[in-house]
Amino acid sequence: MWEFFSICLRIGNLTFGGGDPTMSAFYREFVERRGWMTREQYATAYALARVTPGTNLLAFSAGSGFLLHGWLGALAAVIAISVPSSLLVVWISAGYQAGRVNPLVAAVVGGIIASAIGMMVASAWQLVQPRIKEGQWLRTLLLVVGAMIGLSVFHITPILILLVAGLIGYFLPAQGQRA
Repeated sequence: MWEFFSICLRIGNLTFGGGDPTMSAFYREFVERRGWMTREQYATAYALARVTPGTNLLAFSAGSGFLLHGWLGALAAVIAISVPSSLLVVWISAGYQAGRVNPLVAAVVGGIIASAIGMMVASAWQLVQPRIKEGQWLRTLLLVVGAMIGLSVFHITPILILLVAGLIGYFLPAQGQRA
């Protein structure tokens, strides 16, 4: 339990760029390095966190904590991830407000934004790559592109996109998924 808490504390407070890069770091720790979760368990916790309201990272942390250590694990994960980073964001926000007219501060923020986008793409690839290796590349590509078009062109809400994708997954399962 202590190891789980310390991983949540480290990843939740030292991974920058938002939820996706943080989720990617959790994937490496929980699935690849420690084998605490299977890819399917991780994907399930990730998907359930995405369909819940509020902060997906907190929902994912609570869900994975519950899967690994029950209610105490869920509580420990949420505390480890939320309290230190919340205090840090208040401190950083105060500093940004004081120096936002400075061109150097603006350049730093621009670099951080570009890097965050790269980390989001990398974490998305981490989730998509196993499906492509399993021979589901066309189905995966259509769902990814469809979600991107739905969000950016038609401004469909994420919950509706996830609902439609779930229905597609149910009615048109990948080869070998449904008996």
